[in-house]
Amino acid sequence: MTGMDPELFEQFIDQLERYVRERLIPAEREVIEADRIPEPIVNEMRDMGLFGLTVPEDYGGAGLSTSQYARVVKTMAYAAPAFRSIFSINVGMFNSAIKNGGTDAQKAEWWPRIAAGEIACFGLTEPGSGSDSAAMATTAKPDPGGNGWILNGTKRYITNAPHASVGLIMARTEKENLPKNAHVSAFIVPMDTPGVTVGSPDHKMGQAGSHIADVILDDVHVPGDALLGGETGKGFVFAMKSLDNGRISVGAASTGYARRALDSALRYATERKAFGEPIANFQLIQQMLAESETEIYAAECMMADVTARADAGENILRKAAAFKVFASEMCGRVVDRVVQIYGGAGYLAEYDAERFFRDARIYRIYEGTTQILQLQIAKHMLRDFAAQA
Repeated sequence: MTGMDPELFEQFIDQLERYVRERLIPAEREVIEADRIPEPIVNEMRDMGLFGLTVPEDYGGAGLSTSQYARVVKTMAYAAPAFRSIFSINVGMFNSAIKNGGTDAQKAEWWPRIAAGEIACFGLTEPGSGSDSAAMATTAKPDPGGNGWILNGTKRYITNAPHASVGLIMARTEKENLPKNAHVSAFIVPMDTPGVTVGSPDHKMGQAGSHIADVILDDVHVPGDALLGGETGKGFVFAMKSLDNGRISVGAASTGYARRALDSALRYATERKAFGEPIANFQLIQQMLAESETEIYAAECMMADVTARADAGENILRKAAAFKVFASEMCGRVVDRVVQIYGGAGYLAEYDAERFFRDARIYRIYEGTTQILQLQIAKHMLRDFAAQA
């Protein structure tokens, strides 16, 4: 994928960096206190094209390559996570699923809409199933009254559900579990369809201003063309392919937020004095700064490699998982060190270090926990080794 003209893209990144520092960071306190992004900022982000970064230009998007998209996410993630979260499903998992599995008609209908700023959500996780698709309880049964489907079930922890106008919903189309998860199909469901109910936003540890909620499906009738790709049994495959993109997004966000936290620690360490000098002069403080810089650099290198491979058309499942694992765990270590550098002040809500610590924790959980991704990485390593033997 070629993406945006490199010179134009660098200009866009420069503009975005200024926007993050001059507009978004000053608005963080308001986002935290109100637990929502001010609507004028959401509209500005729409006008900047952030909701359609990865949508092809012919359909109203920016047509960014994976490498460019990851850099935008990393840049946006320097500010509070809510600002990335509001457009992340559009440009990540929803767009990827439409690209990989959508029919021409589905692309023609939905790409322009999400590029214009309609918000999407992605419904995979359920109260009794996350990574375990065999336990999926949401069902899609043929509508006995004609061409279409009837969906029933509950989806849990669905990012942006309270704001979404469309959801990509995974549902069981076969009663029995089938090989390669062929019992799961994907459906494009407008959120105003009768029978769709969104629960109240959940109270979370961190990431104020971003919202997750249950999506309840009660006899939801959708037409036959709501089936992604027009074929049953492909939903989980589409979901897993789109999760590669989602994992790159979380890895890039972890990397950008770790940089923000480290910059904050650098500033604090040079201003805070103890024993008559800045604590930045103390070697054990310098060790924590240096370890953090080293790990962020490693994550940046992984991001550059995995996204270049994605743009070259390689299968990146294993490397996207490895990047997400490393970057999210790295971010957790960095924000922990930042609290330590702040000392007692790092435990107080009035300082940013405490917020960084809480915000970063979810990166190791969503789009595949560290542990489930480690199993996936190992499974594919062993499969490749056996194939070569």
